[in-house]
Amino acid sequence: MKVSKNFARVTAAVVLVACCAAPAFAQRGKWWQDDRFRKELVLTEEQGARLEEIFQTTQPKLREYMRALDRAEDELDRRIEQGDDAPVVEYVGVVEAARSELNKTRTLMLLRMRRTLTADQWAKFTALADQRNRGRSGGGRR
Repeated sequence: MKVSKNFARVTAAVVLVACCAAPAFAQRGKWWQDDRFRKELVLTEEQGARLEEIFQTTQPKLREYMRALDRAEDELDRRIEQGDDAPVVEYVGVVEAARSELNKTRTLMLLRMRRTLTADQWAKFTALADQRNRGRSGGGRR
């Protein structure tokens, strides 16, 4: 099914890019610096530099939104522990708004990165991302 396949590819790409959001995983998540990706996609120096620029420009916002989400989830947990549903229900929107901002920012970063690649490079990228994700989850062959 085409919709499901496209969704799976975009999800795989988001997962790879999402690794970039966490500083501990940043180097591993920088697929545009990975030798295999660079070689198979035939990335130019200009493309690599542009991808890095997009990443570096977006990182501060991703970190800010991640901290906001962490704070909101901590507050939600505190309200849940109090045992009264009303404050929880009242605060769920705050948590989801924080999550939404993080996800929107991450998705827009992915969109800008995708537009840096040619159509052929994007097709190769999604195939490589699928392979990498199958390898990480332990499903499928490498």
